[in-house]
Amino acid sequence: MHAVVMDSLENYLSGTISPAQRKQVDAHLGDCGACREAVNGMLEVSDLLGCLRSDEVIEPSAGFLAGVMQMAGERQSAARSFASLFLPDLVFARRLVFASLLMLGVLGGYLVSRESGTPEGVSPGTLLAQQDSPSFDTAPARDKMQVTLTAYERH
Repeated sequence: MHAVVMDSLENYLSGTISPAQRKQVDAHLGDCGACREAVNGMLEVSDLLGCLRSDEVIEPSAGFLAGVMQMAGERQSAARSFASLFLPDLVFARRLVFASLLMLGVLGGYLVSRESGTPEGVSPGTLLAQQDSPSFDTAPARDKMQVTLTAYERH
């Protein structure tokens, strides 16, 4: 369907289109067979749906509406009281989850920023005490340990 028809299709079908636009759409529908078929199909469906309307208006009694409203209120209060025993309010739960995630992010950021690369307070004696290699008694192992300790003390 072309833009000329699409822009004013709803007003054309409902009959609320201005006379100038109606002339323009009618002129296009006279020239374009595809748009004419599409609009005619929509008019047929609209007529068929209009036939389904009933002129009879059914009004329920006042007692019926009052009964339905009372039953709906009872069900809503019963459901609310039972659910409130086990589940917190949905808005409160969302706020609680958001606050927890925010606190987790703040604490995680603080811990990461305070973390250092090397442990402080480790002395060369502590490193020697942790050395439990059986080959430590040999001369090459002692030399390696001295080189390690020397490099450790420089940093």
